[in-house]
Amino acid sequence: MNKDLSNYRKTYQKAELLEKDVPNSPMELFKEWFQQAEESETNTETNAMNISSIGIDGYPKNRIVLLKRLTADGFVFYTNYNSEKGKAIANNSNVCASFFWEQQERQVIVKGNAEKIASTTSDTYFNSRPDGSKLGAWASNQSEVVNSKEQLEQELLNITTEFKDKEITRPKHWGGYLIKPISIEFWQGRPNRMHDRIRYTLLNNFDWKIERLAP
Repeated sequence: MNKDLSNYRKTYQKAELLEKDVPNSPMELFKEWFQQAEESETNTETNAMNISSIGIDGYPKNRIVLLKRLTADGFVFYTNYNSEKGKAIANNSNVCASFFWEQQERQVIVKGNAEKIASTTSDTYFNSRPDGSKLGAWASNQSEVVNSKEQLEQELLNITTEFKDKEITRPKHWGGYLIKPISIEFWQGRPNRMHDRIRYTLLNNFDWKIERLAP
């Protein structure tokens, strides 16, 4: 199959990003951009976040997860610690996360280190989930090869029976990661591909260095 996409074109012109307008902290700017994307009726999952990790096979891999908490220290998401991404992070905690908000013609790229959050915090979030999602966390050995969909459905049925009339506790192999950023780049689409790119880099004194990058 051969499909030519060279004629795909879009002009970006909705906003601009200037050094004089950005705060000292990238987290403040992220919260501002996130809120603006969240308020747009066209963004259905504003918290969709593309996570890149280096697998134990040496290859990078991307996947979409959901940002579940934003703190002064960074970005929190939840997953199975025994999953492919969990094993990758255990082997190499350097990750990259990105957000793309098409309606605002913006993207944010976060480089940092992922570390497990406190188990009590993972418990709190897990307990807030619907029962079906809790049971799914128990039933699925995420990223492992399975013989059939029927096998998965049977595992879910077994777990549902096991926890009938019981509290569905958090599996120890399931919980949160905090991505602690070392750099955050904000990209604002501009006409003629002269996009605005502002990068924050964390310094040794924990201040942020602000630089403009060529588009």
